[in-house]
Amino acid sequence: MRTNVGLWWMLSAFFLLLAVVYTVWSLLYYQGEFVNRIEWVGSTALLFTSIMSALIAYYVQHVHRAQGGELPEDVLTADIDDGDPELGEFSPWSWWPLVLAGSAAVAILGLAVGTFLMPIGLALFAVAIVGWVFEYYRGYFAR
Repeated sequence: MRTNVGLWWMLSAFFLLLAVVYTVWSLLYYQGEFVNRIEWVGSTALLFTSIMSALIAYYVQHVHRAQGGELPEDVLTADIDDGDPELGEFSPWSWWPLVLAGSAAVAILGLAVGTFLMPIGLALFAVAIVGWVFEYYRGYFAR
């Protein structure tokens, strides 16, 4: 985890340096007024990439401090069982995630192609969510 923190801080510094170099380069390359010489899209994108990398680095650094040490996944001598928490119960035979993804695709396609598809996709999405949540309450796998 400590390595991840260092990598994210280095990425943030790299993108910040790249944003400065890109902005200076555009100032030297283009002629005209100061404001019109800066290429705003690239400079802003690189600056925000640096900020987002710094946010991730800050978050990972505080998670590392809060956990009070290295995780078993970060220790080279750890066994598989050392970092094996209970992640929940997932049914590999369930078809509802596929229906959910298809309905979301229909809804998004409705935004892009025709608005008549949007309510159909949202209705299918609601049915898929209800079906996925309640799949253990009915049928063969009911509890």
